[in-house]
Amino acid sequence: MTTDHKYDAIVVGSGITGGWAAKELTEKGLTTLVLERGREVKHVQDYPTALMAPWQFEHRGHTTREEREEYFIQSTKYNFDASSKHFFVSDQEHPYVQEKPFLWFRGYQTGGRSLLWGRGAYRFSDLEFEANLKDGVGSDWPIRYKDIAPWYDYVEKFIGVAGSIENIWQFPDGQFLPPFDLNHAEKSR
Repeated sequence: MTTDHKYDAIVVGSGITGGWAAKELTEKGLTTLVLERGREVKHVQDYPTALMAPWQFEHRGHTTREEREEYFIQSTKYNFDASSKHFFVSDQEHPYVQEKPFLWFRGYQTGGRSLLWGRGAYRFSDLEFEANLKDGVGSDWPIRYKDIAPWYDYVEKFIGVAGSIENIWQFPDGQFLPPFDLNHAEKSR
């Protein structure tokens, strides 16, 4: 049996970029197909370590030499540990050609690495947008912060970025969720 399907758009990958593209396209009425090479992640059941305390992990959550050898690139990412390694690919099983130093952090599952981002996202300021022009290196950005600020607002309201208003021009404030509560150790200081 064959069935003809027609799509207005095909999105490859369901990570933060692909997921956002699919969201926007479908909200605009386009029939959209999302292709994902990884497994489906089911809420709660596929987060086996979410409610574990550090002392419940062997080695208190630190990675072993064997794990660092298997995940020799992935294990260099700041949030790679025993609680998150099931969302990263094995570099031994999924190698890639690295002509110049390039760290490709990958997760093959619905949502990609967006499952690991931790709700912290800094906006680029004019410091970044004007750097090439000021330094005389590369091409100048065709936009400035004021051009993209409304898009930052739009995305942050949807994805939920945690933070607090600091009024620091080089880290523009955003549409923040309230900051996370302090833990007991932080409150006792």
